[in-house]
Amino acid sequence: MTDIIFANTKNYQGYVDVRFEDLAIQFSRLQDGRCENGGAALTVYFQQEKVIDIYTGQKSLTEQWNEHTLSVCYSTGKGILATLAHILVSEGYLDYDTPIVNYWSEFGENGKQNMTLRHILSHQSGLYDIRNIINSAVEMADWQHMLKVLEKATPRFAIGTDIAYQALTFGWLVGGVLEKATQQPLTVLMQKYLVEPLQLDGVYFGVPNTELNRVARLIQKAIPEQKAEGKSTKNKAKQRKPSFSDKLVELTGQNPQDFLDAMVPKGMRDFSFFSDQGLQAIIPAANGVFTANSLAKVYAMMANKGVWDGKVFIRPEIFAELSQIQSIKRDRVMPIPMKWRLGYHRVISMGKRAKQGFGHIGYNGSGAWCDPQRELSFAYTHNFAIGSITGDYRLWGLTQETLRCADKLLKGSKGWF
Repeated sequence: MTDIIFANTKNYQGYVDVRFEDLAIQFSRLQDGRCENGGAALTVYFQQEKVIDIYTGQKSLTEQWNEHTLSVCYSTGKGILATLAHILVSEGYLDYDTPIVNYWSEFGENGKQNMTLRHILSHQSGLYDIRNIINSAVEMADWQHMLKVLEKATPRFAIGTDIAYQALTFGWLVGGVLEKATQQPLTVLMQKYLVEPLQLDGVYFGVPNTELNRVARLIQKAIPEQKAEGKSTKNKAKQRKPSFSDKLVELTGQNPQDFLDAMVPKGMRDFSFFSDQGLQAIIPAANGVFTANSLAKVYAMMANKGVWDGKVFIRPEIFAELSQIQSIKRDRVMPIPMKWRLGYHRVISMGKRAKQGFGHIGYNGSGAWCDPQRELSFAYTHNFAIGSITGDYRLWGLTQETLRCADKLLKGSKGWF
Protein backbone atom coordinates (compact mmCIF):
# COMPACT_ATOMS: atom_id res chain seq x y z
CA MET A 1 0.00 0.00 0.00
CA THR A 2 1.36 3.42 -0.93
CA ASP A 3 2.14 5.66 2.03
CA ILE A 4 -0.06 8.72 2.36
CA ILE A 5 2.14 11.79 2.65
CA PHE A 6 0.83 14.60 4.82
CA ALA A 7 2.07 18.18 4.72
CA ASN A 8 5.02 18.93 6.96
CA THR A 9 3.86 20.70 10.14
CA LYS A 10 7.33 21.90 11.15
CA ASN A 11 8.49 23.43 7.90
CA TYR A 12 9.46 26.85 9.26
CA GLN A 13 12.08 28.74 11.24
CA GLY A 14 11.68 31.52 13.77
CA TYR A 15 9.79 32.25 16.98
CA VAL A 16 6.48 30.68 18.03
CA ASP A 17 4.58 31.38 21.25
CA VAL A 18 3.16 28.00 22.27
CA ARG A 19 -0.32 29.55 22.54
CA PHE A 20 -0.22 30.16 18.77
CA GLU A 21 1.41 26.87 17.77
CA ASP A 22 -1.66 25.80 15.78
CA LEU A 23 -1.15 28.86 13.58
CA ALA A 24 2.49 27.93 12.94
CA ILE A 25 1.37 24.42 11.96
CA GLN A 26 -1.20 25.88 9.58
CA PHE A 27 1.47 28.13 8.05
CA SER A 28 3.74 25.14 7.50
CA ARG A 29 1.01 23.05 5.91
CA LEU A 30 0.05 25.81 3.50
CA GLN A 31 3.63 26.47 2.36
CA ASP A 32 4.96 22.89 2.33
CA GLY A 33 5.26 21.39 -1.12
CA ARG A 34 5.54 24.85 -2.66
CA CYS A 35 8.78 25.98 -1.06
CA GLU A 36 10.84 25.27 -4.17
CA ASN A 37 8.64 27.85 -5.90
CA GLY A 38 9.15 30.57 -3.31
CA GLY A 39 9.07 31.47 0.35
CA ALA A 40 6.89 33.20 2.90
CA ALA A 41 6.88 34.91 6.28
CA LEU A 42 4.22 35.38 8.96
CA THR A 43 4.26 37.71 11.97
CA VAL A 44 1.52 38.18 14.57
CA TYR A 45 1.29 40.48 17.59
CA PHE A 46 -1.19 39.83 20.41
CA GLN A 47 -1.74 42.26 23.28
CA GLN A 48 1.35 44.24 22.18
CA GLU A 49 3.62 41.17 22.22
CA LYS A 50 5.05 39.32 19.24
CA VAL A 51 3.69 35.77 19.34
CA ILE A 52 4.58 34.53 15.84
CA ASP A 53 7.59 35.45 13.70
CA ILE A 54 8.31 32.62 11.26
CA TYR A 55 9.45 32.07 7.68
CA THR A 56 10.18 29.30 5.20
CA GLY A 57 11.14 28.53 1.62
CA GLN A 58 13.27 30.21 -1.00
CA LYS A 59 14.02 33.88 -1.45
CA SER A 60 15.47 33.17 -4.90
CA LEU A 61 16.76 30.24 -6.94
CA THR A 62 19.99 30.28 -4.93
CA GLU A 63 19.03 31.72 -1.52
CA GLN A 64 16.79 30.65 1.33
CA TRP A 65 14.30 33.03 2.96
CA ASN A 66 15.63 34.53 6.20
CA GLU A 67 14.48 36.90 8.93
CA HIS A 68 15.74 39.93 6.97
CA THR A 69 14.04 39.09 3.66
CA LEU A 70 11.96 41.84 2.07
CA SER A 71 8.95 41.05 -0.10
CA VAL A 72 6.99 42.89 -2.79
CA CYS A 73 3.49 43.27 -1.32
CA TYR A 74 1.57 45.20 -3.98
CA SER A 75 -1.54 46.86 -2.49
CA THR A 76 -0.76 45.77 1.06
CA GLY A 77 1.32 48.94 1.09
CA LYS A 78 -1.81 51.08 0.74
CA GLY A 79 -2.54 50.46 4.42
CA ILE A 80 0.92 51.65 5.41
CA LEU A 81 0.58 54.82 3.32
CA ALA A 82 -2.87 55.43 4.84
CA THR A 83 -1.42 54.98 8.33
CA LEU A 84 1.22 57.60 7.56
CA ALA A 85 -1.55 59.94 6.38
CA HIS A 86 -3.44 59.49 9.66
CA ILE A 87 -0.29 60.20 11.67
CA LEU A 88 0.21 63.43 9.72
CA VAL A 89 -3.43 64.40 10.24
CA SER A 90 -2.82 63.83 13.96
CA GLU A 91 0.26 66.03 13.71
CA GLY A 92 -1.89 68.84 12.28
CA TYR A 93 -0.38 69.03 8.79
CA LEU A 94 -3.72 68.44 7.08
CA ASP A 95 -7.23 67.14 7.69
CA TYR A 96 -9.68 64.86 5.96
CA ASP A 97 -12.23 67.41 4.76
CA THR A 98 -10.21 70.41 3.60
CA PRO A 99 -10.08 70.65 -0.23
CA ILE A 100 -6.80 69.27 -1.53
CA VAL A 101 -6.21 72.46 -3.53
CA ASN A 102 -5.49 74.19 -0.21
CA TYR A 103 -2.30 72.10 -0.04
CA TRP A 104 -1.75 71.35 -3.73
CA SER A 105 -2.99 74.27 -5.83
CA GLU A 106 -2.27 72.64 -9.22
CA PHE A 107 -4.58 69.74 -8.34
CA GLY A 108 -7.83 71.66 -8.86
CA GLU A 109 -8.09 71.23 -12.63
CA ASN A 110 -10.98 69.46 -14.37
CA GLY A 111 -13.55 69.52 -11.58
CA LYS A 112 -11.31 68.49 -8.68
CA GLN A 113 -11.41 71.77 -6.74
CA ASN A 114 -13.62 70.33 -3.97
CA MET A 115 -11.96 66.92 -3.68
CA THR A 116 -10.68 66.05 -0.19
CA LEU A 117 -8.34 63.54 1.40
CA ARG A 118 -11.43 61.68 2.65
CA HIS A 119 -12.65 61.18 -0.92
CA ILE A 120 -9.32 59.65 -1.90
CA LEU A 121 -8.81 57.46 1.19
CA SER A 122 -12.33 56.03 0.83
CA HIS A 123 -12.04 55.50 -2.96
CA GLN A 124 -14.80 58.02 -3.72
CA SER A 125 -12.67 60.38 -5.83
CA GLY A 126 -13.55 59.01 -9.28
CA LEU A 127 -9.82 59.03 -10.12
CA TYR A 128 -9.43 55.27 -10.47
CA ASP A 129 -8.54 55.19 -14.18
CA ILE A 130 -4.86 54.49 -14.91
CA ARG A 131 -5.27 52.96 -18.35
CA ASN A 132 -6.39 56.12 -20.12
CA ILE A 133 -4.17 58.71 -18.41
CA ILE A 134 -0.75 57.33 -19.36
CA ASN A 135 0.53 55.80 -22.58
CA SER A 136 2.85 53.21 -21.05
CA ALA A 137 3.30 51.51 -17.68
CA VAL A 138 6.95 52.59 -17.59
CA GLU A 139 5.72 56.14 -16.88
CA MET A 140 4.70 54.92 -13.41
CA ALA A 141 8.36 54.83 -12.40
CA ASP A 142 8.57 58.65 -12.61
CA TRP A 143 7.06 60.04 -9.38
CA GLN A 144 6.99 63.72 -10.36
CA HIS A 145 5.58 62.91 -13.79
CA MET A 146 2.72 60.92 -12.25
CA LEU A 147 1.85 63.76 -9.87
CA LYS A 148 1.53 66.07 -12.88
CA VAL A 149 -0.58 63.49 -14.73
CA LEU A 150 -3.02 63.35 -11.82
CA GLU A 151 -3.13 67.14 -11.57
CA LYS A 152 -4.68 67.09 -15.04
CA ALA A 153 -6.87 64.00 -14.55
CA THR A 154 -10.66 64.18 -14.67
CA PRO A 155 -12.83 62.16 -12.24
CA ARG A 156 -14.91 59.46 -13.94
CA PHE A 157 -17.92 60.25 -11.74
CA ALA A 158 -19.09 63.12 -9.56
CA ILE A 159 -16.88 63.27 -6.47
CA GLY A 160 -18.34 61.43 -3.49
CA THR A 161 -21.26 59.88 -5.38
CA ASP A 162 -19.80 56.43 -6.06
CA ILE A 163 -16.96 54.08 -5.07
CA ALA A 164 -14.25 52.73 -7.37
CA TYR A 165 -11.06 51.17 -6.04
CA GLN A 166 -8.06 53.33 -6.98
CA ALA A 167 -5.84 50.32 -7.55
CA LEU A 168 -2.82 52.24 -8.85
CA THR A 169 -3.65 55.94 -8.58
CA PHE A 170 -4.16 55.82 -4.79
CA GLY A 171 -0.43 56.04 -4.06
CA TRP A 172 0.29 59.17 -6.10
CA LEU A 173 -2.90 60.83 -4.87
CA VAL A 174 -2.31 60.24 -1.16
CA GLY A 175 1.48 60.52 -1.35
CA GLY A 176 1.24 63.71 -3.40
CA VAL A 177 -1.09 65.36 -0.89
CA LEU A 178 1.20 64.40 2.00
CA GLU A 179 4.24 65.86 0.24
CA LYS A 180 2.47 69.11 -0.63
CA ALA A 181 0.96 69.55 2.85
CA THR A 182 4.25 68.96 4.68
CA GLN A 183 6.73 70.23 2.06
CA GLN A 184 8.75 67.06 2.67
CA PRO A 185 9.45 64.06 0.38
CA LEU A 186 7.39 60.94 1.00
CA THR A 187 10.50 58.86 1.74
CA VAL A 188 11.54 61.33 4.46
CA LEU A 189 8.05 61.30 5.97
CA MET A 190 8.08 57.49 6.11
CA GLN A 191 11.41 57.44 7.94
CA LYS A 192 10.54 60.26 10.33
CA TYR A 193 7.02 59.25 11.35
CA LEU A 194 6.96 55.46 10.97
CA VAL A 195 10.28 53.68 10.44
CA GLU A 196 12.40 55.40 13.08
CA PRO A 197 9.88 55.75 15.94
CA LEU A 198 8.64 52.16 15.50
CA GLN A 199 12.16 50.82 14.80
CA LEU A 200 11.00 48.96 11.70
CA ASP A 201 13.36 46.59 9.89
CA GLY A 202 12.02 46.96 6.37
CA VAL A 203 9.49 49.44 4.95
CA TYR A 204 10.06 50.89 1.49
CA PHE A 205 8.28 52.71 -1.29
CA GLY A 206 11.35 52.74 -3.51
CA VAL A 207 14.05 50.31 -2.39
CA PRO A 208 17.55 51.84 -1.97
CA ASN A 209 20.44 50.27 -3.90
CA THR A 210 21.92 49.00 -0.66
CA GLU A 211 18.76 47.00 0.17
CA LEU A 212 18.01 45.39 -3.21
CA ASN A 213 19.82 42.19 -2.24
CA ARG A 214 17.32 41.64 0.59
CA VAL A 215 14.31 41.51 -1.75
CA ALA A 216 12.74 38.14 -2.57
CA ARG A 217 12.34 37.71 -6.32
CA LEU A 218 9.89 35.64 -8.34
CA ILE A 219 11.30 32.20 -9.01
CA GLN A 220 10.78 31.60 -12.71
CA LYS A 221 11.35 28.06 -13.90
CA ALA A 222 12.40 27.40 -17.47
CA ILE A 223 9.55 26.32 -19.76
CA PRO A 224 10.52 23.64 -22.33
CA GLU A 225 10.47 24.95 -25.88
CA GLN A 226 7.82 23.55 -28.22
CA LYS A 227 9.28 21.80 -31.25
CA ALA A 228 6.30 22.41 -33.48
CA GLU A 229 5.57 26.06 -34.19
CA GLY A 230 1.85 25.44 -34.57
CA LYS A 231 1.67 23.79 -31.16
CA SER A 232 3.58 26.66 -29.55
CA THR A 233 1.20 29.23 -31.03
CA LYS A 234 -1.77 27.22 -29.85
CA ASN A 235 -0.38 27.05 -26.31
CA LYS A 236 0.26 30.80 -26.26
CA ALA A 237 -3.35 31.42 -27.11
CA LYS A 238 -4.37 29.30 -24.13
CA GLN A 239 -1.95 30.83 -21.63
CA ARG A 240 -4.29 33.58 -20.38
CA LYS A 241 -7.04 31.85 -18.46
CA PRO A 242 -9.69 33.81 -16.56
CA SER A 243 -8.59 34.30 -12.95
CA PHE A 244 -10.84 33.98 -9.90
CA SER A 245 -11.09 37.78 -9.87
CA ASP A 246 -12.08 37.85 -13.56
CA LYS A 247 -14.84 35.34 -12.90
CA LEU A 248 -16.07 37.29 -9.88
CA VAL A 249 -16.29 40.50 -11.90
CA GLU A 250 -18.36 38.67 -14.51
CA LEU A 251 -20.62 36.99 -11.93
CA THR A 252 -21.33 40.21 -10.03
CA GLY A 253 -22.45 41.99 -13.18
CA GLN A 254 -19.85 44.74 -12.88
CA ASN A 255 -18.50 46.54 -15.91
CA PRO A 256 -15.27 44.74 -16.89
CA GLN A 257 -14.02 48.00 -18.42
CA ASP A 258 -13.94 49.68 -14.99
CA PHE A 259 -11.84 46.78 -13.72
CA LEU A 260 -9.47 46.99 -16.69
CA ASP A 261 -9.12 50.77 -16.50
CA ALA A 262 -8.29 50.68 -12.79
CA MET A 263 -5.97 47.68 -12.80
CA VAL A 264 -4.12 47.42 -16.12
CA PRO A 265 -2.10 50.31 -17.56
CA LYS A 266 -1.10 50.09 -21.21
CA GLY A 267 2.29 48.54 -21.86
CA MET A 268 2.55 46.35 -18.75
CA ARG A 269 4.62 43.85 -20.72
CA ASP A 270 7.41 46.45 -20.66
CA PHE A 271 7.32 46.89 -16.87
CA SER A 272 7.88 44.58 -13.89
CA PHE A 273 7.44 45.37 -10.22
CA PHE A 274 10.19 42.80 -9.51
CA SER A 275 12.82 44.42 -11.75
CA ASP A 276 15.33 46.78 -10.15
CA GLN A 277 13.56 49.66 -11.90
CA GLY A 278 10.20 48.52 -10.52
CA LEU A 279 11.56 48.04 -7.01
CA GLN A 280 13.29 51.42 -6.88
CA ALA A 281 10.35 53.40 -8.26
CA ILE A 282 7.94 55.11 -5.87
CA ILE A 283 4.56 53.55 -6.64
CA PRO A 284 3.01 53.36 -3.15
CA ALA A 285 -0.30 51.83 -4.28
CA ALA A 286 1.42 48.79 -5.75
CA ASN A 287 5.14 48.35 -5.04
CA GLY A 288 5.48 48.54 -1.28
CA VAL A 289 8.34 46.31 -0.12
CA PHE A 290 8.27 45.08 3.47
CA THR A 291 9.20 42.46 6.01
CA ALA A 292 6.26 40.72 7.65
CA ASN A 293 7.58 41.92 11.00
CA SER A 294 7.44 45.59 9.97
CA LEU A 295 3.90 45.28 8.62
CA ALA A 296 2.68 43.50 11.73
CA LYS A 297 4.33 46.04 14.02
CA VAL A 298 2.67 48.99 12.27
CA TYR A 299 -0.67 47.25 12.66
CA ALA A 300 0.14 46.32 16.27
CA MET A 301 0.31 50.05 16.94
CA MET A 302 -3.05 50.37 15.20
CA ALA A 303 -4.46 47.46 17.19
CA ASN A 304 -3.51 49.50 20.27
CA LYS A 305 -5.54 52.41 18.85
CA GLY A 306 -2.63 54.50 17.63
CA VAL A 307 -0.35 54.14 20.65
CA TRP A 308 2.90 52.17 20.89
CA ASP A 309 5.44 51.95 23.69
CA GLY A 310 3.89 54.98 25.38
CA LYS A 311 4.04 57.17 22.26
CA VAL A 312 0.81 58.49 20.74
CA PHE A 313 1.07 58.18 16.95
CA ILE A 314 -2.61 58.85 16.26
CA ARG A 315 -4.88 60.89 18.52
CA PRO A 316 -8.02 59.08 19.82
CA GLU A 317 -10.46 61.26 17.86
CA ILE A 318 -8.49 60.67 14.65
CA PHE A 319 -8.38 56.93 15.28
CA ALA A 320 -12.15 56.87 15.80
CA GLU A 321 -12.57 58.62 12.45
CA LEU A 322 -10.22 56.47 10.38
CA SER A 323 -11.72 53.18 11.54
CA GLN A 324 -15.32 54.07 10.62
CA ILE A 325 -16.85 52.48 7.52
CA GLN A 326 -17.27 55.29 4.99
CA SER A 327 -19.75 53.61 2.67
CA ILE A 328 -21.31 50.20 2.06
CA LYS A 329 -22.05 50.94 -1.60
CA ARG A 330 -20.93 48.39 -4.13
CA ASP A 331 -17.47 49.11 -5.52
CA ARG A 332 -17.24 49.56 -9.29
CA VAL A 333 -13.89 47.73 -9.43
CA MET A 334 -13.67 45.24 -6.55
CA PRO A 335 -15.91 42.19 -7.00
CA ILE A 336 -16.52 41.58 -3.28
CA PRO A 337 -17.80 43.87 -0.49
CA MET A 338 -14.88 45.86 0.97
CA LYS A 339 -16.53 48.09 3.61
CA TRP A 340 -13.97 50.83 3.01
CA ARG A 341 -12.64 52.80 5.95
CA LEU A 342 -10.18 55.66 5.42
CA GLY A 343 -7.52 53.75 3.50
CA TYR A 344 -8.39 50.26 4.74
CA HIS A 345 -11.00 47.57 4.13
CA ARG A 346 -12.56 44.83 6.24
CA VAL A 347 -10.63 41.77 7.45
CA ILE A 348 -11.30 38.85 5.08
CA SER A 349 -11.25 35.36 6.62
CA MET A 350 -12.87 31.93 6.22
CA GLY A 351 -15.64 32.39 8.76
CA LYS A 352 -14.46 34.40 11.76
CA ARG A 353 -15.50 38.04 11.90
CA ALA A 354 -13.50 41.01 13.09
CA LYS A 355 -16.11 43.77 13.25
CA GLN A 356 -13.61 46.40 14.38
CA GLY A 357 -10.78 45.03 12.26
CA PHE A 358 -9.27 46.61 9.17
CA GLY A 359 -6.22 46.33 6.94
CA HIS A 360 -5.26 45.77 3.31
CA ILE A 361 -4.51 42.83 1.03
CA GLY A 362 -2.16 42.81 -1.95
CA TYR A 363 -2.55 41.49 -5.49
CA ASN A 364 -0.18 38.58 -4.81
CA GLY A 365 -2.07 37.36 -1.74
CA SER A 366 0.03 39.18 0.83
CA GLY A 367 -1.84 41.06 3.52
CA ALA A 368 -1.73 42.85 6.86
CA TRP A 369 -4.46 43.86 9.29
CA CYS A 370 -5.35 44.68 12.87
CA ASP A 371 -8.26 44.00 15.20
CA PRO A 372 -8.35 46.52 18.08
CA GLN A 373 -11.10 44.53 19.82
CA ARG A 374 -8.83 41.48 20.06
CA GLU A 375 -5.61 43.57 20.37
CA LEU A 376 -4.30 41.57 17.44
CA SER A 377 -2.24 42.27 14.34
CA PHE A 378 -1.15 40.08 11.45
CA ALA A 379 1.10 40.18 8.38
CA TYR A 380 1.82 37.60 5.69
CA THR A 381 4.35 38.12 2.89
CA HIS A 382 5.67 35.84 0.14
CA ASN A 383 7.15 35.69 -3.36
CA PHE A 384 4.98 33.02 -4.98
CA ALA A 385 3.70 33.76 -8.48
CA ILE A 386 0.07 34.43 -7.54
CA GLY A 387 -2.27 37.11 -8.84
CA SER A 388 -5.69 37.92 -7.39
CA ILE A 389 -7.14 41.26 -6.27
CA THR A 390 -9.27 39.46 -3.67
CA GLY A 391 -6.31 37.84 -1.94
CA ASP A 392 -5.42 34.16 -1.74
CA TYR A 393 -6.82 31.17 0.17
CA ARG A 394 -3.60 30.92 2.18
CA LEU A 395 -4.07 34.48 3.40
CA TRP A 396 -7.71 33.81 4.29
CA GLY A 397 -6.82 30.53 6.04
CA LEU A 398 -4.01 32.06 8.08
CA THR A 399 -6.25 34.98 9.02
CA GLN A 400 -8.94 32.54 10.16
CA GLU A 401 -6.52 30.53 12.31
CA THR A 402 -5.02 33.70 13.82
CA LEU A 403 -8.48 34.83 14.92
CA ARG A 404 -9.27 31.34 16.26
CA CYS A 405 -6.08 31.20 18.34
CA ALA A 406 -6.79 34.64 19.80
CA ASP A 407 -10.39 33.68 20.60
CA LYS A 408 -9.24 30.59 22.45
CA LEU A 409 -7.28 32.86 24.78
CA LEU A 410 -9.96 35.55 25.02
CA LYS A 411 -13.12 33.42 25.06
CA GLY A 412 -11.94 29.95 26.05
CA SER A 413 -12.73 28.28 22.72
CA LYS A 414 -11.57 28.70 19.14
CA GLY A 415 -14.80 28.27 17.20
CA TRP A 416 -15.21 28.73 13.46
CA PHE A 417 -17.44 31.80 13.35
